[in-house]
Amino acid sequence: MKNYYFTSESVTEGHPDKICDQISDGILDAILARDPNAHVACEVAITTGMVLIMGEISSDYNVDMPKIARDVISDIGYNDSKFGFDSKSCAVITAVDKQSADIAMGVNKSTTEEMGAGDQGMVFGYACDETPEYMPLAISLAHKLSQRLSYVRRQDIIKGLGPDGKSQVTVEYENDIPKRIDTIIISAQHSEALELTELRDSIIEHVISCVVPESLIDKDTKIFVNPTGRFVIGGPKGDSGLTGRKIIVDTYGGYGRHGGGAFSGKDPSKVDRSGAYMARYIAKNIVSAKLAKKCEVQISYGIGLAEPVSVMVNTFGTGKYSDEDIEKAVRCVFDMRPGKIVEYLDLRKPIYEELAVFGHMGREDLNLKWEETDRVKELNAFFVR
Repeated sequence: MKNYYFTSESVTEGHPDKICDQISDGILDAILARDPNAHVACEVAITTGMVLIMGEISSDYNVDMPKIARDVISDIGYNDSKFGFDSKSCAVITAVDKQSADIAMGVNKSTTEEMGAGDQGMVFGYACDETPEYMPLAISLAHKLSQRLSYVRRQDIIKGLGPDGKSQVTVEYENDIPKRIDTIIISAQHSEALELTELRDSIIEHVISCVVPESLIDKDTKIFVNPTGRFVIGGPKGDSGLTGRKIIVDTYGGYGRHGGGAFSGKDPSKVDRSGAYMARYIAKNIVSAKLAKKCEVQISYGIGLAEPVSVMVNTFGTGKYSDEDIEKAVRCVFDMRPGKIVEYLDLRKPIYEELAVFGHMGREDLNLKWEETDRVKELNAFFVR
């Protein structure tokens, strides 16, 4: 196989789209904390001076959505007009209705086993052996760079940084194996007083050097910090934001396919979210079991139906057994009905706001059930029966 380059990006919590994701999931968490069986589809749009909360929510518990939005925005760091957006003075508008009764008919079944999917659609999960967390290297490093950029801002290690930021990593592959880092791009919102040269040196010292292994950087690696030369106007003043507009950042950085459905603001009856977590769980256990070096799992659902419409396993020619046989093992070991997924992965808890930034997959720092590799023995046992 010829050499090739692959690029993935990540964004910090102050990115306009990610602000929206965090507000949506903050509202979801507040509802699930009191009403675990609530049905929530909450979306947020944000622009200069304004936040719009919209969607469909059916719950016995009402939450103060404007307060949650302001608290999230303030915690992110937009609590002073110097960065163009202020949690205290922005307008917050709500336009929320109840969930459609037609959808509820298929979801509100009497037993966990009978619970149908909240919508039709397909989801994908992916895993590979490039990193300890079984994620592609480019998105793994991009997330870690964004996390570190956020950390040095919050800890005031680099003074004058704003909440908005992005990272991008390009990996060179040789014979399908990561060989080196070709390009790193960091875009960091900053105050007027911070000079580009000072910022670049600080980012290299306190962000890039703390994250990227020296063995992956060589004399030809290109590093760009704020390539335009200036990033003072950021956040909602610099660009509008919308829930669910960073779905590739949320998953595998484009390395694995995506079903198209967003995660944030959706309760786990929506298979866009719960099904995608299950697909990741399955793929990660397959790679951890050394049944393949990389694996993609697709699960598709019909609205109101409990059993998946289809299941597909693709190991890209790296499987120890045929994809068809590994698929049989998956069907034997994993229950992919929506109700059982919610139950097994323990998804009715307020865990989602933390997931709304720095990725939903590979997050071993958050003790997530779908990141466990506890089904390895069962998968391997299938092939020695």
